[in-house]
Amino acid sequence: MGIVGGLALWWTKDVQIKVLEFGKYFINAEISVTGEPNWFGTFIYGPPYKEEKKEFWEFMTNLRKGNADRWLVIGDSNVVSSQEEKVGGVPFNPTEARNYFGFVDTMGLIDLPIAGGTFTWSNQRSEEKAILEKLDRVLCSPDWNTFFPKVVALLDVAIGSDHAPVIVYLKGIKRKYKKDLNLNPNGSWKRTAQRLFRIVGYRYRNLVIHIALGAN
Repeated sequence: MGIVGGLALWWTKDVQIKVLEFGKYFINAEISVTGEPNWFGTFIYGPPYKEEKKEFWEFMTNLRKGNADRWLVIGDSNVVSSQEEKVGGVPFNPTEARNYFGFVDTMGLIDLPIAGGTFTWSNQRSEEKAILEKLDRVLCSPDWNTFFPKVVALLDVAIGSDHAPVIVYLKGIKRKYKKDLNLNPNGSWKRTAQRLFRIVGYRYRNLVIHIALGAN
């Protein structure tokens, strides 16, 4: 982990994880839960340095050798994909997102919406110095989305980090628990029902992305 960022992956004993390969900016794994089809998850921390971005997204395109079946890609992309995903700072530059879009388009991935707010990162400044961006992504292949048609991604409150945590509920949220997830005026979800789910946790720079594999 370190000052600039890093990756770590934790899981509970009822989840089987086979790490296939890993590097400075990614962990690629095969994931299985009893009674569920196996699928592939790639957890990313996109390079913060401009000179490394092109190589990273080209690597991601080749990671599955053109096969994006049953694939979830989740984490900090370090890419803003439109002006709507950025407030403050220098204007959005489309050329910086070109390689990211090349990866998404080539692999035919779906950029799942994240409920509870537009921006996942801030520079933690106030008023005219504030910068807000959507950097964290939940991408999946169409067949993965078919396996988990009720998937819900929620943005939680940022505490002790410049990123807000993203929680992905693969099987959705039980109706009786939805009232516990209250949207506050700032557009962030208060997480009160997390203990109800079996969790796979993914963390970097104090950011935790939880994948809830069941709603038991």
